[in-house]
Amino acid sequence: MVLERLTFKIRKRILYAIRISCLTMQSRKQACKGATEEKLCDLAIIGSGPAGLAAAIYGTRSGLSCLVLEKGVAGGQVMLAPWIENYPGFPKIEGLKLVEAMVAHAREYVDINEGTEVVGIEKEKDIFKITTTAGVFRGRSVLLATGASHKKLLIPGEEEYYGKGVSYCGTCDGFFFRKKKVLVVGGGNTALTDALYLHSIGCDVTLVHRRDVLRADQHLQDAIAEKKLKLMLNTTVERIDGDGASVRSVELKDVKTGKVTKMSLDGVFIAVGTTPSSALAKALCVDIDNNGFVKVDRSYRTNVPFVYAAGDVTGGILQIVAAVHGGAVAALSAFEDLANPYYTRTRATAEACDSKREQT
Repeated sequence: MVLERLTFKIRKRILYAIRISCLTMQSRKQACKGATEEKLCDLAIIGSGPAGLAAAIYGTRSGLSCLVLEKGVAGGQVMLAPWIENYPGFPKIEGLKLVEAMVAHAREYVDINEGTEVVGIEKEKDIFKITTTAGVFRGRSVLLATGASHKKLLIPGEEEYYGKGVSYCGTCDGFFFRKKKVLVVGGGNTALTDALYLHSIGCDVTLVHRRDVLRADQHLQDAIAEKKLKLMLNTTVERIDGDGASVRSVELKDVKTGKVTKMSLDGVFIAVGTTPSSALAKALCVDIDNNGFVKVDRSYRTNVPFVYAAGDVTGGILQIVAAVHGGAVAALSAFEDLANPYYTRTRATAEACDSKREQT
């Protein structure tokens, strides 16, 4: 009865903390046994968000022996989303419930090792050695579905009103704010793209950036000017206030004059950057872009043979549906490569083309 009276977000955090604690204890108990028992699988999937779960389902159904390694609780950041309305088949569903359905589905095909953090990974001949807090695992191929995290302002009210007017994704939550007044914080491509999207669905948008110039691509800046969106430069958000149930206002500070003003509004979209979890990719010498996201081709292959990546760690559109697509395609690519390596095929094709050119 006590849990029922707590807010949805607090209940989730309590249950999450309890589960993590239990999983950590279990992992420590099994660590000694696991360290001496190295397991081999066809596809080792690191991360159990939507991309990792989809990969587990598709990989196993294609005949691969799959293993999922998750340092926390299966499901990823989706479980923290209060509501999701843009995932096909679910007009409106709590993030936690959607994740539970995905995890339950994946468990029908594969074991998900929760509370098992990957602390090292290296290539040994044709096998990947994966060292975790629960022992050593080995895989013929690896899928990195390690995700990414949104950078935060770290100001009063930001965490308190997450899901109650504070959002980090315009395309995810903008629908809730049609015909309402919102603030978009940031000056890069994501911020301007979110601002344009919110404007297109009928929001009253103001864009706030802490510097005196925007750093987004020029065509986005031109679009902002063409739509005549309100722009506040040299301005920071100092505080987010509300009535306990939703956001009602923010405090803004002019960084040049120090003057603080208050603005009434309904929502705050924070787009100050995303940090991809690409440390393991770097350990494998996988190519990453200037923002730290893993580079993949249209089949979600990386530059390293038998290493794939999918989900938010690859950048692009950070949406659940995109992550699920990437995970499925990556698993099928792994299946194809383990049977008839793409890297060998493409090399042979290139050599054949070179030979043909020489003959002509």
